[in-house]
Amino acid sequence: MKTSFWTKLLDLLSPRLCVVCGRRLSAEEAVLCHRCMLHIPLTHFSEHPLDNALARLFWGLFPIERATALFFYEPHSEFAELVYNLKYRNHPEIGQHLGRIVARDLQAECFFEGIDAVVPVPISRQRRRSRGYNQSHEICLGISQQTGLPVFDGVVERLDFKQSQTRLNPFERRDNVANAFRLIAPDRIAHRHLLLVDDVVTTGSTIIACAQQLAQVEGVKISVFALGYSKS
Repeated sequence: MKTSFWTKLLDLLSPRLCVVCGRRLSAEEAVLCHRCMLHIPLTHFSEHPLDNALARLFWGLFPIERATALFFYEPHSEFAELVYNLKYRNHPEIGQHLGRIVARDLQAECFFEGIDAVVPVPISRQRRRSRGYNQSHEICLGISQQTGLPVFDGVVERLDFKQSQTRLNPFERRDNVANAFRLIAPDRIAHRHLLLVDDVVTTGSTIIACAQQLAQVEGVKISVFALGYSKS
């Protein structure tokens, strides 16, 4: 793709940096430099979307069809910067950019076959006000831009926010999101296959709590995508 004069001028006046290594990006690069793109610790879950470590978190808990994540997430690692910048440092464009890249690759693997819409895991109103956006919604926008799938950002809501899941053990995580979601637009999703999208999955507690609300509607099938999957 030919780089515009204005892009080159903006890069000269305000250089863009790779969010992982901090190197200056070329006009053809976005968010990540080519070197870091090549070193992302990919999960390759999409090669076996029906049976992988992420999908197995959800077996028997809701009607899971397939699941995948882009990379293995480790807190405080260099690639954790992708998520930190997306969630906490006011960089929603990271979610959209990665959503487009992932969707392009998943399209080639027919991952989206039969999926009708993408649904971001909602955050609380308090979090949305303080952050200014829902990071999962930004990922969904990127997926939608690449695939044409609609974003259903209003079919389930988060009722409250007790505390961050980050420092909780698996039992505390489940309790923290118990009854945290409410279905608000069942007619919109009846008999549809939904792709539920989150930023990072560890125990799967948040996805499970949200998906179980969606699964109350007749004929709903659910697949899952996350940017990061944490094994710890």
